[in-house]
Amino acid sequence: MGLDDRKLAVLRAIVEDYVSTQEPVGSKALVERHQLGVSPATVRNDMAVLEEEGYIRQPHTSAGRVPTDRGYRLFVDRLSRVKPLSPAERRAIERFLVGAVDLDDVVHRTVRLLAQLTRQVAVVQYPSLARSSVRHLELVPISTTRLMLVMIADTGRVEQRLVELPGPVPADDVTDLRRMINEKLAGERLSDTPPLVQALVEEVPAELRPAMATLASVLLETLVERHEERIALAGTANLTRGGLLDFQGSLRPILEALEEEVVLLKLIGETEPSTTRVLIGDENEFDNLRAASVVSTGYGPGSTIVGGLGVLGPTRMDYPGTIATVRAVARYVGELLAQN
Repeated sequence: MGLDDRKLAVLRAIVEDYVSTQEPVGSKALVERHQLGVSPATVRNDMAVLEEEGYIRQPHTSAGRVPTDRGYRLFVDRLSRVKPLSPAERRAIERFLVGAVDLDDVVHRTVRLLAQLTRQVAVVQYPSLARSSVRHLELVPISTTRLMLVMIADTGRVEQRLVELPGPVPADDVTDLRRMINEKLAGERLSDTPPLVQALVEEVPAELRPAMATLASVLLETLVERHEERIALAGTANLTRGGLLDFQGSLRPILEALEEEVVLLKLIGETEPSTTRVLIGDENEFDNLRAASVVSTGYGPGSTIVGGLGVLGPTRMDYPGTIATVRAVARYVGELLAQN
């Protein structure tokens, strides 16, 4: 059965009141707080229909009602108007992020900022190597038989690996290896480099081939084929701010899920460009997160998505405000990466 505008207005009022008060919402309170233009008896009838349709429920024997996952989903899809951020909030985001000195600083500032602004748990994925391009490769001699291979991606991510060479390599030869590697790989997407790396081994002079073969295997094994995805987390203590109905009385499953990087990456690392994904309660594929909601989006320079970020909290969440904040922070981080 489709809901008419009045019942949708009642559902919106219930969601907004419950999110702000943490208390089940009764018909009397709705009539007093919202200009619904109808009597308490009509509101009670509308609430009965909403309950029958599975959009609200009555916890325990309380006279009030709380939204269900289905009610929140309808609210997010049809009723919520994304709150525009105030100029002060925008300036605060910009000021906080612009002071960052390197990629680590950008990620840690971003995750702290998200947690503070939304008062939820914030998760930020470092720019993924799988989606990055090579800006520069540096070879730093440590001894005649040992090098530090440093790969700098276009996103500012820096990866370094120790390479044990098969025999002594003079400094001039290290310079030649560095030049040849950069001529071949600079500007290329990391995922496109395997054939180029293999070709390098064939193209270098015979005396440099053993050293280049070793460098190539380190490059392919540790940077190209085995992408190490990293995650930053902040605001876990925010989970304790809620009421008794949040998380069905136990935080343990949520905390256990937050310890699993694989879970977090799946939650925020698979977002499509320019979309904001909202997973509510049972829509989460992980059992431990069935009492939580996740709002996430992708970020990156221009239209390129290099990672995901988002927040996790109770289903009783300020969805319009959270969606606006997550989008705004993602946009600022993307602009920062584009500038640098």
